[in-house]
Amino acid sequence: MAASPRVGDTVEDFSLPGGVLRGDGFERGDYTLSQQRGKSLVLAFYPGDNTSVCTKQLCSYSSGLESFTDLGAEVWGISPQGVDSHEGFARKFDLRMPLLADTDRAVTRAFGIAMPGMGLRRAVFLIGPDGVLRWKHVALLGATFQSVDKLAGQLAALDAR
Repeated sequence: MAASPRVGDTVEDFSLPGGVLRGDGFERGDYTLSQQRGKSLVLAFYPGDNTSVCTKQLCSYSSGLESFTDLGAEVWGISPQGVDSHEGFARKFDLRMPLLADTDRAVTRAFGIAMPGMGLRRAVFLIGPDGVLRWKHVALLGATFQSVDKLAGQLAALDAR
């Protein structure tokens, strides 16, 4: 398993297919990390669409999106399911952030959170506008997740630096 990027490291570029629910449509496209330069990014890795804890996590992030956008940040949800699964998940729960499909788990491995035979560890990485990792949390068990308030507080602290 690859080592997780350390705080202060520039995060390696990646591109994943995904989509975002806008109005009644689900807009599909490729999401590339380097194209986000200039604004902060919250990468929320989660084990699976339509699972209990993941649904609570993504619903809370979606309903709290304004807390992130007010701080100049975007949130991307990343899991191993395909874009079709993400579309159904987004439509079912009205999730309004991009959901990205890491079907071959290459990005999961690059972030050092792959769990062979079990998928991935629930994790959140905050990337600054310069592409540098500013904060991270990797769960040992993944039964809980980082709250919107906790993440917004971390983002605000980054802005204060």
